[in-house]
Amino acid sequence: MRAEIIAIGTELTTGAKLDTNSQWLSVELSAIGIPVHFHTTLADDLDANIAAFRIASERADLVLISGGLGPTLDDLTREALARMLGVELVLHEPSLAEIKAMFTRRNRDMPERNVIQAMFPSGAIPIQNRRGTAPGLWLEVNRANRPACLFAAMPGVPSEMKPMFREDVLPKLAGAGTSRVIRNARIHCFGLGESAAEELLGDVTARGRDPEVGITVHEATITLRIVSEAPSVEEAQGKIAATREVIQQRLGEYVFGEEEDEIEHVVIRQLLQRGQTLATCEDATAGQLASRLTHAAGSVGCYRGGLVAVPEESLGAMLGIDSTAIGGSVPHGAERAGATRNRFHADYSLAVTPRSRPGDRETDTDAPIAHIALAWAGGVDVREVNLAGDPTIATARLTKGALNLLRLYLRGDSA
Repeated sequence: MRAEIIAIGTELTTGAKLDTNSQWLSVELSAIGIPVHFHTTLADDLDANIAAFRIASERADLVLISGGLGPTLDDLTREALARMLGVELVLHEPSLAEIKAMFTRRNRDMPERNVIQAMFPSGAIPIQNRRGTAPGLWLEVNRANRPACLFAAMPGVPSEMKPMFREDVLPKLAGAGTSRVIRNARIHCFGLGESAAEELLGDVTARGRDPEVGITVHEATITLRIVSEAPSVEEAQGKIAATREVIQQRLGEYVFGEEEDEIEHVVIRQLLQRGQTLATCEDATAGQLASRLTHAAGSVGCYRGGLVAVPEESLGAMLGIDSTAIGGSVPHGAERAGATRNRFHADYSLAVTPRSRPGDRETDTDAPIAHIALAWAGGVDVREVNLAGDPTIATARLTKGALNLLRLYLRGDSA
Protein backbone atom coordinates (compact mmCIF):
# COMPACT_ATOMS: atom_id res chain seq x y z
CA MET A 1 0.00 0.00 0.00
CA ARG A 2 1.17 3.49 -0.80
CA ALA A 3 -0.39 6.75 0.29
CA GLU A 4 -0.99 10.27 -0.94
CA ILE A 5 -1.66 13.23 1.33
CA ILE A 6 -3.68 16.18 0.03
CA ALA A 7 -3.78 19.53 1.82
CA ILE A 8 -6.50 21.93 0.73
CA GLY A 9 -6.62 25.69 1.16
CA THR A 10 -5.73 28.75 -0.85
CA GLU A 11 -3.93 30.04 2.25
CA LEU A 12 -1.48 27.15 1.73
CA THR A 13 -0.85 27.66 -1.98
CA THR A 14 -0.32 31.40 -1.53
CA GLY A 15 2.13 30.86 1.32
CA ALA A 16 -0.02 32.68 3.89
CA LYS A 17 0.08 29.53 6.03
CA LEU A 18 2.45 26.59 6.25
CA ASP A 19 1.19 23.06 5.61
CA THR A 20 2.26 21.18 8.75
CA ASN A 21 -0.56 18.63 8.50
CA SER A 22 1.02 16.72 5.62
CA GLN A 23 4.32 16.40 7.43
CA TRP A 24 2.61 15.14 10.58
CA LEU A 25 0.45 12.63 8.70
CA SER A 26 3.49 11.32 6.80
CA VAL A 27 5.27 10.57 10.08
CA GLU A 28 2.17 8.84 11.47
CA LEU A 29 1.78 6.64 8.37
CA SER A 30 5.47 5.84 8.31
CA ALA A 31 5.20 4.51 11.86
CA ILE A 32 2.68 1.87 10.76
CA GLY A 33 4.55 0.89 7.62
CA ILE A 34 2.58 2.84 5.01
CA PRO A 35 4.95 4.82 2.78
CA VAL A 36 3.80 8.19 1.47
CA HIS A 37 4.65 8.67 -2.22
CA PHE A 38 2.87 11.96 -2.93
CA HIS A 39 2.11 15.29 -1.26
CA THR A 40 -0.39 17.51 -3.07
CA THR A 41 -1.40 21.03 -2.05
CA LEU A 42 -4.51 22.53 -3.62
CA ALA A 43 -6.21 25.91 -3.68
CA ASP A 44 -9.94 26.20 -2.99
CA ASP A 45 -10.92 25.43 -6.56
CA LEU A 46 -13.62 22.85 -7.30
CA ASP A 47 -12.35 21.62 -10.67
CA ALA A 48 -8.77 21.35 -9.40
CA ASN A 49 -9.96 19.38 -6.38
CA ILE A 50 -11.97 16.94 -8.48
CA ALA A 51 -9.04 16.36 -10.84
CA ALA A 52 -6.57 15.86 -8.00
CA PHE A 53 -8.86 13.38 -6.23
CA ARG A 54 -9.22 11.35 -9.43
CA ILE A 55 -5.47 11.25 -9.98
CA ALA A 56 -4.87 10.26 -6.36
CA SER A 57 -7.43 7.45 -6.53
CA GLU A 58 -5.48 5.90 -9.40
CA ARG A 59 -1.90 6.24 -8.17
CA ALA A 60 -2.37 5.71 -4.42
CA ASP A 61 -4.13 3.10 -2.30
CA LEU A 62 -4.81 5.45 0.59
CA VAL A 63 -5.60 9.16 0.31
CA LEU A 64 -5.68 11.41 3.36
CA ILE A 65 -7.23 14.85 2.88
CA SER A 66 -7.03 17.75 5.31
CA GLY A 67 -9.06 20.92 4.88
CA GLY A 68 -12.11 22.07 2.96
CA LEU A 69 -14.75 20.72 5.38
CA GLY A 70 -15.87 24.02 6.89
CA PRO A 71 -19.25 25.71 6.31
CA THR A 72 -18.11 28.52 4.00
CA LEU A 73 -18.47 28.71 0.24
CA ASP A 74 -14.80 27.96 -0.33
CA ASP A 75 -14.98 24.64 1.56
CA LEU A 76 -15.32 22.26 -1.35
CA THR A 77 -13.98 18.86 -0.27
CA ARG A 78 -17.40 17.20 0.14
CA GLU A 79 -18.71 18.43 -3.20
CA ALA A 80 -15.49 17.55 -5.02
CA LEU A 81 -15.56 14.00 -3.66
CA ALA A 82 -19.23 13.62 -4.59
CA ARG A 83 -18.61 14.81 -8.15
CA MET A 84 -15.59 12.55 -8.50
CA LEU A 85 -17.79 9.61 -7.53
CA GLY A 86 -20.79 10.83 -9.53
CA VAL A 87 -23.10 10.75 -6.50
CA GLU A 88 -25.24 13.23 -4.58
CA LEU A 89 -24.56 14.84 -1.22
CA VAL A 90 -26.88 13.33 1.38
CA LEU A 91 -27.87 14.84 4.73
CA HIS A 92 -26.78 12.77 7.72
CA GLU A 93 -29.21 13.60 10.52
CA PRO A 94 -27.07 12.29 13.44
CA SER A 95 -24.18 14.52 12.33
CA LEU A 96 -26.51 17.50 12.06
CA ALA A 97 -27.76 16.83 15.59
CA GLU A 98 -24.16 16.76 16.84
CA ILE A 99 -23.38 20.08 15.17
CA LYS A 100 -26.51 21.70 16.61
CA ALA A 101 -25.65 20.35 20.06
CA MET A 102 -22.17 21.86 19.86
CA PHE A 103 -23.62 25.29 19.09
CA THR A 104 -26.06 24.89 21.97
CA ARG A 105 -23.24 24.09 24.37
CA ARG A 106 -21.53 27.29 23.26
CA ASN A 107 -24.76 29.28 23.77
CA ARG A 108 -24.83 30.27 20.11
CA ASP A 109 -27.39 29.97 17.33
CA MET A 110 -26.32 27.69 14.50
CA PRO A 111 -26.16 29.50 11.13
CA GLU A 112 -28.13 27.74 8.41
CA ARG A 113 -24.92 27.46 6.39
CA ASN A 114 -23.53 24.92 8.89
CA VAL A 115 -26.06 22.36 7.66
CA ILE A 116 -23.68 21.69 4.76
CA GLN A 117 -21.22 20.17 7.24
CA ALA A 118 -23.69 17.33 7.87
CA MET A 119 -23.93 16.43 4.19
CA PHE A 120 -21.79 13.64 2.77
CA PRO A 121 -21.26 11.94 -0.59
CA SER A 122 -23.69 9.02 -0.85
CA GLY A 123 -21.95 5.91 0.47
CA ALA A 124 -19.47 7.79 2.65
CA ILE A 125 -19.19 7.08 6.38
CA PRO A 126 -19.21 10.19 8.62
CA ILE A 127 -16.44 10.56 11.20
CA GLN A 128 -17.41 12.41 14.37
CA ASN A 129 -15.47 15.55 15.22
CA ARG A 130 -15.28 15.71 19.01
CA ARG A 131 -13.47 19.06 19.02
CA GLY A 132 -15.13 21.08 16.28
CA THR A 133 -18.16 21.41 14.00
CA ALA A 134 -16.70 19.79 10.87
CA PRO A 135 -17.16 16.00 10.75
CA GLY A 136 -14.73 14.00 8.69
CA LEU A 137 -15.62 11.24 6.28
CA TRP A 138 -14.40 7.84 5.15
CA LEU A 139 -15.13 6.29 1.78
CA GLU A 140 -13.88 3.64 -0.62
CA VAL A 141 -13.41 4.27 -4.33
CA ASN A 142 -13.80 1.12 -6.39
CA ARG A 143 -11.20 0.42 -9.07
CA ALA A 144 -11.21 -2.12 -11.89
CA ASN A 145 -9.16 -5.25 -11.13
CA ARG A 146 -7.64 -3.65 -8.04
CA PRO A 147 -8.56 -3.21 -4.40
CA ALA A 148 -10.57 -0.08 -3.63
CA CYS A 149 -8.72 3.16 -2.88
CA LEU A 150 -9.39 4.33 0.69
CA PHE A 151 -10.17 8.01 1.29
CA ALA A 152 -10.26 9.82 4.63
CA ALA A 153 -11.14 13.53 4.69
CA MET A 154 -10.42 15.44 7.90
CA PRO A 155 -10.60 19.07 9.07
CA GLY A 156 -7.63 21.29 8.34
CA VAL A 157 -7.39 22.58 11.92
CA PRO A 158 -4.55 20.53 13.46
CA SER A 159 -6.17 20.34 16.91
CA GLU A 160 -9.19 18.69 15.25
CA MET A 161 -7.39 16.71 12.56
CA LYS A 162 -4.82 14.97 14.77
CA PRO A 163 -7.20 13.37 17.28
CA MET A 164 -9.60 12.41 14.49
CA PHE A 165 -6.81 10.63 12.67
CA ARG A 166 -5.54 8.80 15.75
CA GLU A 167 -8.92 7.90 17.22
CA ASP A 168 -10.98 7.14 14.12
CA VAL A 169 -8.88 6.83 10.96
CA LEU A 170 -5.87 4.97 12.32
CA PRO A 171 -7.93 2.02 13.62
CA LYS A 172 -9.39 1.59 10.13
CA LEU A 173 -5.85 1.19 8.81
CA ALA A 174 -4.90 -1.65 11.14
CA GLY A 175 -3.16 -4.25 9.01
CA ALA A 176 -3.31 -2.02 5.93
CA GLY A 177 0.42 -1.32 5.94
CA THR A 178 3.17 -3.61 4.82
CA SER A 179 4.46 -6.39 7.03
CA ARG A 180 7.37 -4.09 7.73
CA VAL A 181 7.69 -1.11 10.05
CA ILE A 182 9.47 2.17 9.40
CA ARG A 183 11.34 4.12 12.05
CA ASN A 184 13.15 7.46 11.79
CA ALA A 185 15.92 9.20 13.67
CA ARG A 186 17.67 12.57 13.39
CA ILE A 187 21.27 13.37 14.31
CA HIS A 188 22.47 16.98 14.42
CA CYS A 189 25.95 18.31 13.70
CA PHE A 190 27.64 21.71 13.74
CA GLY A 191 31.02 23.10 12.70
CA LEU A 192 31.45 21.79 9.17
CA GLY A 193 29.84 22.24 5.78
CA GLU A 194 27.47 19.86 4.04
CA SER A 195 30.02 18.66 1.48
CA ALA A 196 32.66 18.17 4.17
CA ALA A 197 30.22 16.14 6.23
CA GLU A 198 29.33 13.97 3.26
CA GLU A 199 33.01 13.38 2.53
CA LEU A 200 33.66 12.23 6.10
CA LEU A 201 30.57 10.03 6.10
CA GLY A 202 31.58 8.24 2.91
CA ASP A 203 29.20 5.43 1.99
CA VAL A 204 26.84 6.23 4.86
CA THR A 205 24.85 8.57 2.60
CA ALA A 206 25.06 6.38 -0.50
CA ARG A 207 21.82 5.75 -2.37
CA GLY A 208 20.34 2.35 -1.73
CA ARG A 209 22.01 2.00 1.66
CA ASP A 210 20.01 0.26 4.40
CA PRO A 211 19.06 2.20 6.41
CA GLU A 212 18.89 5.28 4.24
CA VAL A 213 20.65 8.44 5.48
CA GLY A 214 19.86 11.87 4.06
CA ILE A 215 21.41 15.27 4.77
CA THR A 216 19.60 18.57 5.28
CA VAL A 217 21.00 21.93 6.42
CA HIS A 218 19.24 24.70 8.33
CA GLU A 219 21.00 27.81 9.62
CA ALA A 220 24.40 26.06 9.68
CA THR A 221 23.09 22.99 11.52
CA ILE A 222 23.49 19.77 9.56
CA THR A 223 20.84 17.12 10.21
CA LEU A 224 21.31 13.50 9.24
CA ARG A 225 17.95 11.79 8.80
CA ILE A 226 17.97 8.01 9.17
CA VAL A 227 15.04 6.01 7.76
CA SER A 228 15.02 2.37 8.77
CA GLU A 229 12.60 -0.26 7.44
CA ALA A 230 12.41 -3.77 8.89
CA PRO A 231 9.99 -6.59 9.77
CA SER A 232 9.94 -5.52 13.43
CA VAL A 233 10.41 -2.40 15.54
CA GLU A 234 13.37 -4.02 17.28
CA GLU A 235 15.19 -4.72 14.03
CA ALA A 236 14.45 -1.25 12.64
CA GLN A 237 15.76 0.38 15.81
CA GLY A 238 18.79 -1.92 15.76
CA LYS A 239 19.74 -0.73 12.29
CA ILE A 240 19.36 2.88 13.42
CA ALA A 241 21.60 2.23 16.42
CA ALA A 242 24.32 0.68 14.24
CA THR A 243 24.20 3.60 11.79
CA ARG A 244 24.21 6.11 14.64
CA GLU A 245 27.44 4.55 15.91
CA VAL A 246 29.07 4.79 12.48
CA ILE A 247 28.06 8.45 12.18
CA GLN A 248 29.47 9.21 15.61
CA GLN A 249 32.76 7.50 14.76
CA ARG A 250 33.18 9.39 11.51
CA LEU A 251 32.00 12.84 12.58
CA GLY A 252 33.16 12.80 16.19
CA GLU A 253 32.95 16.16 17.95
CA TYR A 254 30.79 17.64 15.18
CA VAL A 255 27.80 15.62 16.45
CA PHE A 256 26.01 17.51 19.20
CA GLY A 257 22.53 16.02 19.58
CA GLU A 258 19.53 14.13 18.28
CA GLU A 259 15.85 14.63 17.47
CA GLU A 260 14.68 17.97 18.95
CA ASP A 261 18.07 18.99 20.35
CA GLU A 262 19.53 22.41 19.61
CA ILE A 263 23.05 23.35 20.72
CA GLU A 264 21.71 25.45 23.59
CA HIS A 265 19.82 22.45 24.98
CA VAL A 266 23.03 20.45 25.07
CA VAL A 267 24.99 23.27 26.73
CA ILE A 268 22.30 23.78 29.38
CA ARG A 269 22.35 20.06 30.21
CA GLN A 270 26.14 20.09 30.45
CA LEU A 271 26.13 23.05 32.83
CA LEU A 272 23.40 21.60 35.01
CA GLN A 273 25.23 18.28 35.28
CA ARG A 274 28.36 20.11 36.41
CA GLY A 275 26.51 22.56 38.68
CA GLN A 276 28.07 25.50 36.84
CA THR A 277 26.82 28.80 35.46
CA LEU A 278 27.09 30.95 32.34
CA ALA A 279 26.78 34.64 31.42
CA THR A 280 26.87 36.28 27.99
CA CYS A 281 27.77 39.56 26.34
CA GLU A 282 26.89 40.34 22.73
CA ASP A 283 26.74 43.20 20.32
CA ALA A 284 27.05 41.19 17.11
CA THR A 285 24.06 38.88 17.46
CA ALA A 286 21.20 41.21 18.44
CA GLY A 287 20.44 39.32 21.64
CA GLN A 288 19.91 35.97 19.94
CA LEU A 289 22.48 34.26 22.16
CA ALA A 290 20.60 35.32 25.30
CA SER A 291 17.28 34.46 23.65
CA ARG A 292 18.34 30.92 22.79
CA LEU A 293 19.58 30.28 26.30
CA THR A 294 16.61 31.76 28.16
CA HIS A 295 14.14 29.77 26.05
CA ALA A 296 15.91 26.44 26.72
CA ALA A 297 14.43 24.26 29.45
CA GLY A 298 16.50 24.33 32.62
CA SER A 299 18.28 27.59 31.83
CA VAL A 300 17.01 29.22 35.02
CA GLY A 301 19.29 26.86 36.93
CA CYS A 302 22.52 27.85 35.18
CA TYR A 303 22.16 30.98 33.02
CA ARG A 304 22.96 34.07 35.09
CA GLY A 305 22.03 36.59 32.38
CA GLY A 306 23.63 38.68 29.67
CA LEU A 307 24.34 42.11 28.25
CA VAL A 308 23.10 43.12 24.82
CA ALA A 309 24.17 46.41 23.26
CA VAL A 310 25.59 47.78 20.02
CA PRO A 311 27.46 50.96 21.07
CA GLU A 312 30.85 49.99 22.45
CA GLU A 313 30.66 52.84 24.98
CA SER A 314 27.49 51.35 26.48
CA LEU A 315 29.09 47.98 27.02
CA GLY A 316 32.19 49.59 28.38
CA ALA A 317 30.16 51.46 30.98
CA MET A 318 28.21 48.36 31.98
CA LEU A 319 31.33 46.24 32.30
CA GLY A 320 33.58 48.87 33.83
CA ILE A 321 36.25 48.65 31.15
CA ASP A 322 37.69 51.06 28.60
CA SER A 323 35.45 51.19 25.52
CA THR A 324 38.47 51.64 23.28
CA ALA A 325 39.81 48.34 24.58
CA ILE A 326 36.56 46.67 23.66
CA GLY A 327 36.88 47.72 20.04
CA GLY A 328 40.56 47.15 19.60
CA SER A 329 41.92 44.78 22.20
CA VAL A 330 44.00 41.80 21.16
CA PRO A 331 42.94 39.09 21.57
CA HIS A 332 39.67 40.68 20.49
CA GLY A 333 36.84 40.32 23.05
CA ALA A 334 38.97 38.64 25.72
CA GLU A 335 38.68 41.53 28.17
CA ARG A 336 34.95 41.78 27.55
CA ALA A 337 34.43 38.07 28.24
CA GLY A 338 36.42 38.24 31.46
CA ALA A 339 34.58 41.33 32.67
CA THR A 340 31.22 39.72 31.91
CA ARG A 341 32.13 36.62 33.88
CA ASN A 342 33.14 38.74 36.85
CA ARG A 343 30.09 40.97 36.73
CA PHE A 344 27.65 38.04 36.77
CA HIS A 345 29.79 35.87 39.11
CA ALA A 346 29.50 33.03 36.59
CA ASP A 347 31.76 30.05 35.97
CA TYR A 348 31.85 30.80 32.23
CA SER A 349 31.05 33.68 29.94
CA LEU A 350 30.64 33.98 26.20
CA ALA A 351 31.28 37.28 24.40
CA VAL A 352 30.43 37.79 20.75
CA THR A 353 32.26 40.77 19.28
CA PRO A 354 32.34 42.14 15.72
CA ARG A 355 35.84 42.97 14.55
CA SER A 356 34.38 44.42 11.40
CA ARG A 357 30.89 45.31 10.26
CA PRO A 358 29.62 45.66 6.67
CA GLY A 359 30.31 49.42 6.77
CA ASP A 360 33.88 48.85 7.96
CA ARG A 361 34.99 46.73 5.02
CA GLU A 362 37.85 48.01 2.93
CA THR A 363 36.31 46.55 -0.21
CA ASP A 364 32.87 45.21 -1.09
CA THR A 365 34.32 41.71 -1.30
CA ASP A 366 35.64 41.70 2.26
CA ALA A 367 33.63 39.37 4.49
CA PRO A 368 32.59 40.60 7.93
CA ILE A 369 34.64 39.13 10.76
CA ALA A 370 33.53 38.44 14.33
CA HIS A 371 35.20 37.03 17.42
CA ILE A 372 33.86 34.60 20.00
CA ALA A 373 35.49 34.67 23.41
CA LEU A 374 34.99 32.04 26.10
CA ALA A 375 36.22 32.95 29.58
CA TRP A 376 36.58 30.63 32.59
CA ALA A 377 38.53 30.70 35.84
CA GLY A 378 41.70 29.54 34.14
CA GLY A 379 41.78 31.78 31.10
CA VAL A 380 40.15 32.91 27.87
CA ASP A 381 39.84 31.28 24.45
CA VAL A 382 39.17 33.59 21.49
CA ARG A 383 38.15 32.34 18.05
CA GLU A 384 37.79 34.30 14.80
CA VAL A 385 34.70 33.65 12.70
CA ASN A 386 34.59 34.55 9.02
CA LEU A 387 30.98 35.33 8.13
CA ALA A 388 31.36 34.92 4.39
CA GLY A 389 28.40 33.27 2.72
CA ASP A 390 24.68 33.70 3.15
CA PRO A 391 24.19 36.87 5.22
CA THR A 392 20.69 35.82 6.28
CA ILE A 393 22.09 33.06 8.49
CA ALA A 394 25.22 34.88 9.71
CA THR A 395 23.72 35.68 13.11
CA ALA A 396 22.58 32.08 13.60
CA ARG A 397 26.02 30.79 12.62
CA LEU A 398 27.72 33.15 15.06
CA THR A 399 25.33 32.38 17.91
CA LYS A 400 25.61 28.64 17.44
CA GLY A 401 29.37 28.96 17.05
CA ALA A 402 29.62 30.58 20.47
CA LEU A 403 27.52 27.89 22.11
CA ASN A 404 29.45 25.20 20.31
CA LEU A 405 32.76 26.55 21.62
CA LEU A 406 31.46 26.16 25.18
CA ARG A 407 29.99 22.73 24.41
CA LEU A 408 33.34 21.46 23.20
CA TYR A 409 35.17 22.94 26.17
CA LEU A 410 32.76 21.30 28.63
CA ARG A 411 33.28 17.89 27.03
CA GLY A 412 37.06 18.36 26.94
CA ASP A 413 37.53 18.75 23.16
CA SER A 414 38.59 22.40 23.20
CA ALA A 415 40.56 25.03 25.08
